[in-house]
Amino acid sequence: MKTLQIHPADNVAVSLENGHKYAIRNINQGEQVIKYGFPVGTATTDIAKGEHVHTHNLKTNLKDDLEYVYNKTAPTPNSFQKESLTINGFLRSNGEMGVRNELWIVPTVGCMNGQAQAIADRVRRELDVRHIDDIRVYTHNYGCSQLGGDHANTRRALAALAKHSNAGGVLVLGLGCENNQIAELKAEMGVWDESRVRFLVAQEVEDEIETGFGLMRELAARMKSDKREPLPISLLKVGLKCGGSDGFSGITANPLVGRFSDWLTAQGGTTILTEVPEMFGAETILMNRARDKNIFDGIVALINDFKDYFRRYGQPIYENPSPGNKAGGISTLEDKSLGCTQKGGTAEVSDVLQYAQPAVRSGLNLLCAPGNDLVATSALALSGCQIVLFTTGRGTPFGSFVPTMKISSNTALFNFKRNWIDFNAGSLLEGKTFDELLQDLIKFTIAVANGQKLHHELAGFKEIAIFKSGVTL
Repeated sequence: MKTLQIHPADNVAVSLENGHKYAIRNINQGEQVIKYGFPVGTATTDIAKGEHVHTHNLKTNLKDDLEYVYNKTAPTPNSFQKESLTINGFLRSNGEMGVRNELWIVPTVGCMNGQAQAIADRVRRELDVRHIDDIRVYTHNYGCSQLGGDHANTRRALAALAKHSNAGGVLVLGLGCENNQIAELKAEMGVWDESRVRFLVAQEVEDEIETGFGLMRELAARMKSDKREPLPISLLKVGLKCGGSDGFSGITANPLVGRFSDWLTAQGGTTILTEVPEMFGAETILMNRARDKNIFDGIVALINDFKDYFRRYGQPIYENPSPGNKAGGISTLEDKSLGCTQKGGTAEVSDVLQYAQPAVRSGLNLLCAPGNDLVATSALALSGCQIVLFTTGRGTPFGSFVPTMKISSNTALFNFKRNWIDFNAGSLLEGKTFDELLQDLIKFTIAVANGQKLHHELAGFKEIAIFKSGVTL
């Protein structure tokens, strides 16, 4: 069996056949199991050299509360040079860049999902929309009977969706009696391009489908003037997400995406890392890369607020990884987190964002959102990402409302699920170097930004998932 020792300090190596851990020396009961150069748990029994190390003989070290101290590490010098690269994107009136030019309907409340679909169907049937990349209704179940944080999350999410740069036109469709009133939604949006966003309250017109169709016709006509043009790559914002990890994720796909993050931030661009519960166990690495003490305090709050969220509902903080993760060789949350956070590369953390808060600082940002694939990927897009890089060792067909690139951690998955996976990082285990594959990923990402469609876009799989954490009336 071929294995890979990731770090010189490790006492386990990863099988290149199944992604699981095997002891490379005897490990005593109570001794730390080391992977990536860091502890991933404590041995619960004596483990002999060559023995399988997994959930049956390893337990997490993590506890509910930790005291954090800011010990800023010297930034790793960014070896990437700034390049004269451009993206053929759509320049919006606020200076943001869109990589798609789509026409959307955003219902303020789930009650309007059906009417929104009827309007979109009529647009596709009766209008010439060949100049539009896609026509989409982003249905959801929220916007009414919500309280407190959930109501605020829905309002923030839909406001961010309506303003997203990948939309050339948006119809916000309300009912009229819902909690999520359009007047409040407009206040949340602040400033928007009034030529690209229209609002309609169904209870205020006789035929909302006819009126909505007329507004969509105006938006579609307006979008005929939208043309791609060369724009600085510094306008690109990319989300970093992993789902269904395996034992190879922290060796291939995640560190590859981390190198991409370092490359893009060297170009003046922006990357955003989320999945806060999957930072547990590796959070001090991110904290010590904070740009300053204020950012450090923001990361501490990010971590502790999520722990409090779990405690409010009587749930264990470290009940992770998932069954799929465990089947792929990941044993503890530290094991998962140390692999997961590699997607953030080595750059310092420039900002901490709340849910659906727009990213305004270039560089690496951390975002408050859970690990759930649909919710986290939507959250990245709601903070302004035009593209999400989504690494996976297990595979998934879903796509968010922005291009969601599936990057496999192993070649077997890439070959088996060609209709799901867009890019293969597993070739790193077959002789390709990180430098070579990074250049391939950069070229492919730019091609996607220039208009090349990913598998989920070709299949028509696009959706939004809003973060819900409280009571529904």
